[in-house]
Amino acid sequence: MSENTMRIIDLRGKRLTRAEMLDAMPRAEMGTNEASDLVRPILEDVKSRGAAALRDFGEKFDHVRVEHLRVPAEAMQKALDELDADVRASIEESVRRSRAVCASQVPEDFHTDLAPGARVSERWIPVQRVGLYVPGGKAVYPSSVIMNVVPAQAAGVESLAVATPPSRANADGLPDKTILATCAILGVDEVYAVGGAQAVAMFAYGARGSEPQDGEILCEPVDKITGPGNIFVATAKSLVSSIVGIDSVAGPTEIAIIADAQANPEWVAADLIGQAEHDELAGSVLITDSEELARKVQESLDRRVPRTEHAQRVHTSLTGRQSGIILTDGLDQSIDAANAYAAEHLEIQTEDPDAIVPRIHNAGAIFRGPYSPVPLGDYMSGSNHVLPTSGTARFSAGLGVHTFMKPVEVIEYDEQGLKALASRINTFAVSEDLPAHGESVLSRFVKDPYDKATLRSQEEEAGLR
Repeated sequence: MSENTMRIIDLRGKRLTRAEMLDAMPRAEMGTNEASDLVRPILEDVKSRGAAALRDFGEKFDHVRVEHLRVPAEAMQKALDELDADVRASIEESVRRSRAVCASQVPEDFHTDLAPGARVSERWIPVQRVGLYVPGGKAVYPSSVIMNVVPAQAAGVESLAVATPPSRANADGLPDKTILATCAILGVDEVYAVGGAQAVAMFAYGARGSEPQDGEILCEPVDKITGPGNIFVATAKSLVSSIVGIDSVAGPTEIAIIADAQANPEWVAADLIGQAEHDELAGSVLITDSEELARKVQESLDRRVPRTEHAQRVHTSLTGRQSGIILTDGLDQSIDAANAYAAEHLEIQTEDPDAIVPRIHNAGAIFRGPYSPVPLGDYMSGSNHVLPTSGTARFSAGLGVHTFMKPVEVIEYDEQGLKALASRINTFAVSEDLPAHGESVLSRFVKDPYDKATLRSQEEEAGLR
């Protein structure tokens, strides 16, 4: 057996219940209880001490004491001026495609006329202020700047701030220069060199300057926090979700690939490795009805893994309990498994992908066909790569323009419209033992809605019956 062998989950010949199918799926163990115990004191300290706590945690976790928690504008412009021309062109193309898709996502207001003088409208209103988290850690993610900022801007958010970890590579502790340059390209001028759970706390509670007595405000609190991060960021978002909106509590990244005997095993293996590169807890799952394809994919992994840059990380991910090869009886069972797994990224590499796409109910994003690999969506497809993980695609969606907007209904009834319903509303309210609800409506048409003995005649006289 190869040292890079993925575990096999054999569903062939089994008729699983929904619960059994869900239980059979490979998942990472998050350890959120332990993380909560570590994160809570960080949140409380930032809430209490503001910028002083942010600097202390930066020194403790990022090993650099940041001089400027809010990145100076000149530093971002300098990063843009020094950005490699080819990298800049790639970033700008990614932005262009993302803006085009986001422009088409903006929902339209609408109204419904139910009767004369009776209208219900729906307005889509942008969230006023958002905090966008861009992770650091094992890689640098200017792509995540784009994926968070562009839909927020398309939604019409009037105030947005970006937080990203400080970099030890920079003596002054400023974040990665490519991230700063990307913010400059997007016109974002509020950027903080703050990472981890402390960034979430800063966004949720706001933070005063390092000298609280002078009343200086470093960062105003936001209405919503979005963006991926490690388990500590995810836990922090969960803990503050009662006072501020969040997009999701993200787990480790993941890919599932539905493939049949026609799939190219070299491409399938390369795509599994590409996702495993993110993190030791990343999930890479192949779902196939071809035992021969599974064997060829494993052989390709054996050749490819030792040659990739982050071979040890990839090996740990591929051989972990969160990864595996799911063998099925056929495409029907492969589709059932994919819907149970509810992958963050779902690739379909089959002879007829168009027959499968309409049958997928649960996926963060669907990548149709062999020429739509996940890295396309990570960088330049125009889609968004901030997607639901850990099976939450069963009930939630990826980040988009809608994430930064809220539908608000506007109820517009005139006298005629309300009068036509007044008696029925009162009857409904009384049936729920909430008579004051009915009396509120009737007060507009009858003299004494509290006189139950004469109420019916009052209603008849007012033309309510």
